[in-house]
Amino acid sequence: MSTALATRPGVLRRVGGLRHHSPGRLQLLIALLVGLGLLSGLLAGVAGSAARAGTDDLGDRAQPLLIEAETIYSALADADTTAAQAFLAGGLEPSALTRRYDDDLARATTALTSAARRTPEDGRAATAVRTLSAGVAEYSALVATARANNRQGLPIGASYLSEASRLNRDTLQPQARELFEGAQREVEDGYGAAGAVGWMSLLVLSLGGLLVALALTQRYLSRRTRRTFNLPLLAATAVTLVLTIGTISILLTQQTRLDRAANQGSGPVASIAESRLLALQARGDEALTLAARSGSGPYEKDFDAVAEQLTRRGGPMVNEYDSLDPALGRTMDRAAEGFRQYVSAHSDVRALDDSGDYEGAVELAVGKQTTDTFEGVRQELDRALENRKEFFTQEINAAGDGLGLLTVGGPLLALAVCAFAFIGLRTRLEEYR
Repeated sequence: MSTALATRPGVLRRVGGLRHHSPGRLQLLIALLVGLGLLSGLLAGVAGSAARAGTDDLGDRAQPLLIEAETIYSALADADTTAAQAFLAGGLEPSALTRRYDDDLARATTALTSAARRTPEDGRAATAVRTLSAGVAEYSALVATARANNRQGLPIGASYLSEASRLNRDTLQPQARELFEGAQREVEDGYGAAGAVGWMSLLVLSLGGLLVALALTQRYLSRRTRRTFNLPLLAATAVTLVLTIGTISILLTQQTRLDRAANQGSGPVASIAESRLLALQARGDEALTLAARSGSGPYEKDFDAVAEQLTRRGGPMVNEYDSLDPALGRTMDRAAEGFRQYVSAHSDVRALDDSGDYEGAVELAVGKQTTDTFEGVRQELDRALENRKEFFTQEINAAGDGLGLLTVGGPLLALAVCAFAFIGLRTRLEEYR
């Protein structure tokens, strides 16, 4: 230990002594430039790799999980609405509605299986997946019982349907929303990981330091040797500039793409998905009100609240979508107008039911005109949602462009800088021998 302590000051004195004569200063400059070059190369590889890993995770896991959670949520909401509509038909349900209900449960189950593979074993997301897996089977059994009683004309069928809808809305959909919001948080966190701001900042700082060191070294040599240019050092400076400009260009492009993916992709996906879910909820409220023969009961009050939320300015359906994409704005405008027409048709349904014409109210609610109006809303929202999902995927893929080149090419260019710097200073150093 004492030998090491004694040796260390000696080494430091020798290193410090190098600055007192020209050959020593050249040796120190070689060490400085090579050290900064190696550091920049290391940071380029680490920063590129970290950004690429974060971008890949965002595109391959976080965003697919968000889409799967939205699929579960919307499939459950649609199943609830479809089951209620089929129940209103009485007797043997229409085959189209039965197929749709079965497809909804199949979509929810498939998305659940896929989401389970993308979530950790512990945590709120895992709890939501387990609750949904068990709850979907229970919900399906309750709907089956409601159907069986309805086919026999037994009034208790409405109670089973109401219980199934309560399970769907009070347990399954909140758990699906929990999964959806958790996926949203993962996507938001993923933008930070994909940016790798810490590593990128260190890389830019190291490259800036390397450029300054190269400039000062050439200035020093020009004054000491009376030679204007040192070609190897000029080459090192040029390569460093290429690496710096390339890094900044890749960084700015990536951040621009990530910002677009967030503000014009995953953000609108969430609001459009909310519009679709609320619209389905309103359609289900209408059918459940009629099935329960409850007049202006709790389901009707929920319909009014949902309709007000969807039709007000600034709501999830009536938003500034045209500022993102004029075509998207037109699609959402058609959806909003269609939903207003559906609300108007619902007012006619309520007027018939409240006046005692229950059969007429049911016929209008499940009839072709009202159904077509609502299906038009659903189709426009589906089209808008797919548009934003595709936009997000494109932007995330574009955000990853160049990161692989930075990961591999950055260290190679940095090594070239080290080599040029060493050659340029080594030549001057040999003049003293």
